Amino acid sequence: MAGMGTLLVSLSGLTDGDDADRARAVAFAVELDRRGVPLTHLVQPRAAGAPPLRRADDLVRWIAGRVGAGDDLLLHGYDHTADPVGAWQNGSVPRIGRRTEFGALPRHEALLRLTAARRVLTATGLSTDGFAAPGWTASAGTVAALPEQGFTLCADETAIRSTLPGGPVLRARVLTFRSSEPWLRAEPAAGGRRALPAQALRSVRRAGVVRIGLRAKDLRKPHRVGAALEAIDAARSAGAVGSVHRGLFPVVAAAA
Repeated sequence: MAGMGTLLVSLSGLTDGDDADRARAVAFAVELDRRGVPLTHLVQPRAAGAPPLRRADDLVRWIAGRVGAGDDLLLHGYDHTADPVGAWQNGSVPRIGRRTEFGALPRHEALLRLTAARRVLTATGLSTDGFAAPGWTASAGTVAALPEQGFTLCADETAIRSTLPGGPVLRARVLTFRSSEPWLRAEPAAGGRRALPAQALRSVRRAGVVRIGLRAKDLRKPHRVGAALEAIDAARSAGAVGSVHRGLFPVVAAAA
């Protein structure tokens, strides 16, 4: 299991982004390369209402090249449909949010979407046994369904857990630029330029693990990119070493 001083950086939202978003992602990845920090790519196989990813897509080729050079990949839902509706939903399940595709699904509904997502991802030539919940929210049914599709790791808002029976759980809250973050609301004008590095330092000193989760739209704002890079530098100066999610648990890495 991960020891003291682990830094995890992830990026989502490129599937439904544009060429400018992808150019910014390339530039951000270069900055991480300079710091010796790998990037975990959170990939949704298709955007809602759009064709699925294909092997020939520039984005797929770029991610494949990055993963081959030391980055990692986690499945990030299927198409991010807001609160998918199935026969199980009779109005008793409240709406959680726009990006909570797997936030309230029972096991059988989660299994159907995971099966579809894995089928599309496999067709691109990409593969993974790790899952990152959209909106960082995974229902109990989703967690139960993951091993049935061969997923051995699940990352949510507060933890990264092995889905194997009796597997380890690493408690660490992901730091994001979502508007609900209390530390970001306390520093709106600076956009987290001071607060995020401070949060990263507290995380590495308290739990030994720093998780920074960025979205493609965060990279559109230079002050957020600056805050993220300063937080990464702060964590590294405190002794944190860059890693990827599937490198956390030896038993998971061996099964990948």
